[in-house]
Amino acid sequence: MVLAYHTIFSAYGFWLPNDPRGSWSDYIRSWELLRFGKATKVSTRKSLAAQPHDYQQRMAAKTALKYPAVKFTGKQALSVAHGFRRAISESGYVLHACSIMPEHVHIVAARHRRQIERIVGHLKGRASQELATDGIHPLANYPLDDGTNPSPWARRCWPIFLNTPAQVRRAIKYVEDNPMREGKPAQNWSFVVPYDP
Repeated sequence: MVLAYHTIFSAYGFWLPNDPRGSWSDYIRSWELLRFGKATKVSTRKSLAAQPHDYQQRMAAKTALKYPAVKFTGKQALSVAHGFRRAISESGYVLHACSIMPEHVHIVAARHRRQIERIVGHLKGRASQELATDGIHPLANYPLDDGTNPSPWARRCWPIFLNTPAQVRRAIKYVEDNPMREGKPAQNWSFVVPYDP
């Protein structure tokens, strides 16, 4: 039985569908991006971030993006956190861990009546609204025809199902340690609830 989810979701432009390390994408929406290769679909749920790959190819593909790749500043990360807090208060999600990195987010979320993909969509939506309200949306200079901002998020998420308390604890530690692995300070968000099986 699923107890929780370790879920990773990316900022726009961080992990492309034709990333040489592999991706979960079946197809590429942009003809410009397709010039750099087809979708690199893999089925593994293990992290591919440390896989050796052609870095130049990956960076060249990012030049074909419609908007600049998003990299959250510290102030923007705080705004994202405020959006997460709002989504949590609206729906009663329980997050046991959260790391908001410049280009991606890790969470450990307790099982909920909603599917994890919907939970992540809600978190992303409220974070995007908060960024716009705070006047620091990373894609504010690229308004859509209706005047709204493009999403600062990649379309999908990468959920890992956690079925035992030991798996939940390992995932929480991984998420909590994530900022330090990138040389950043630990993150302590007020909306995170300690895990108690």
